[in-house]
Amino acid sequence: VEYMLVSFDHENKRVQLVLSGEEVLETLQEKGERTNPNHPTLWRPEYGSYMIEGTPGQPYGGTMSEFNTVEDNMRQRRKEATSLLKENQALCTITSFPRLGCPGFTLPEFKPNPVEGGASRSLFFPDEAINKHPRFSTLTRNIRHRRGEKVVINAPIFKDKNTPSPFIEKFPEDDEAAKASKPDHIYMDAMGFGMGNCCLQVTFQACSISEARYLYDQLATICPIVMALSAASPFYRGYVSDVDCRWGVISASVDDRTREERGLEPLKNNNYRISKSRYDSIDSYLSECGEKYNDIDLTIDKEIYEQLLQEGIDHLLAQHVAHLFIRDPLTLFEEKIHLDDANESDHFENIQSTNWQTMRFKPPPPNSDIGWRVEFRPMEVQLTDFENSAYVVFVVLLTRVILSYKLDFLIPLSKVRENMKVAQKRDAVLQGMFYFRKDICKGGNAVVDGCGKAQQSAELAAEEHEEYALMSIDTIINGKEGVFPGLIPILNCYLENMEVDVDTRCSILNYLKLIKKRASGELMTVAKWMREFIANHPDYKQDSVITDQINYSLILKCNQIANELCECPELLGPAFRRVRYSGSKTDSSN
Repeated sequence: VEYMLVSFDHENKRVQLVLSGEEVLETLQEKGERTNPNHPTLWRPEYGSYMIEGTPGQPYGGTMSEFNTVEDNMRQRRKEATSLLKENQALCTITSFPRLGCPGFTLPEFKPNPVEGGASRSLFFPDEAINKHPRFSTLTRNIRHRRGEKVVINAPIFKDKNTPSPFIEKFPEDDEAAKASKPDHIYMDAMGFGMGNCCLQVTFQACSISEARYLYDQLATICPIVMALSAASPFYRGYVSDVDCRWGVISASVDDRTREERGLEPLKNNNYRISKSRYDSIDSYLSECGEKYNDIDLTIDKEIYEQLLQEGIDHLLAQHVAHLFIRDPLTLFEEKIHLDDANESDHFENIQSTNWQTMRFKPPPPNSDIGWRVEFRPMEVQLTDFENSAYVVFVVLLTRVILSYKLDFLIPLSKVRENMKVAQKRDAVLQGMFYFRKDICKGGNAVVDGCGKAQQSAELAAEEHEEYALMSIDTIINGKEGVFPGLIPILNCYLENMEVDVDTRCSILNYLKLIKKRASGELMTVAKWMREFIANHPDYKQDSVITDQINYSLILKCNQIANELCECPELLGPAFRRVRYSGSKTDSSN
């Protein structure tokens, strides 16, 4: 879970991002893992100097009762970090800070440095907001150097009643910005606008390499669905945008492709045309059953591909690795240049960790008992520990069901890519239609036995038509008779066949209820709730502008909801349980 540190100025009705992440992190690590190797949380740095990341100190076990510990672990993390904050400061799980890049958005305040010498040379994002660890500023500088210009992010503006049409910002002091910014779009020019957002990620360990490859493929098709379900970032640089998710923004924020690689000039100094940023959806399936659905042209380093084949690596894995290696390393520490590659994997990880895709396939580190892992990366972070736990439990349960029932969600990868584009749009969870496989039970009959006629109807339909169809998220998650059984009913069937204690079963059913109601529209996504909050704010002028006062009201409300100091039935339902602890140091009476 990634967190932002914020400070409330209740007198002036203002909220800023606190640039104290490094100090907070140092204290958390000193009191935590350095003192006790079995500490329940590992704290890690993140891109923004107003951010920290918390992960469980040890992996969760394989029993069903572990599902009942996820939320408590998250609550403990929030409490632990909050205890170190000053008065009127809070730890927030918001995906994007609405006024990121607006004048004075940090505490202390710094002005951006757009001239030569700065890491990002941004018009809006000061280098002081970047974590001081050299990795982060070096990444920022090298992406810009490699690209040959600043990164360009254009997020479509939401056209409200009083939004200028066309919406055009003028940047007279900056020719690069004047050329790069598009009408009716919010222009951003730095890595911080993407990597300075927060997300929620889950890593699973598989029992073998083949299981890891199978899970990687199956979950890749689920990524856009869960991203739309977890949508939580509708605001950028003080404006209301027309997208609900951060994915396109973060993808553009680290796009280091040169003009040649982007196809804007003939290849002369570069080796490849590269179709997308190094932060995007996956480019090839890894399992044998996925091979026939690999319908995207894959750019690979042929030399590396041949070397891998000669060493006994199969075609699918060889092309996956050879595709990662069309990218240059973005950072390299001098002391890490000369390594024994038989015993250290830093050279591989250097490339692997800067290919940011919806799924990540993670080979075991050398000389370690860690197994083959896959990481699920598209989710937006939610306001509360309850919501974040619900999304985690939903995805983990889905992996159990995929493996137990040998489910098959595979569709052509080009359709998954299309789904990713749809998933980011405003209110995609209710308005979007997504390509999804109709018959997911080809590997076995367990689900048919448990879920009755709906699944059988889907199988009959699949014989008559193509393997996949356009479906709403409500149909995919909750099912529709004669069309698709629904993922939640399948999870419920699985739970009925498992030995689960009463407490754990209640927790899981509560989490699944949240997912179910978000999919049906009975409960809002965080993005939709935020939009409605802004639209109904007395200071909002229906001009797509989020002022300091509006931002203050929103983040204060988010913080109260996160710490269970107020109800929010539109987001969480009417029966959401009340205070177990107050994890905030802000004056809630404001």
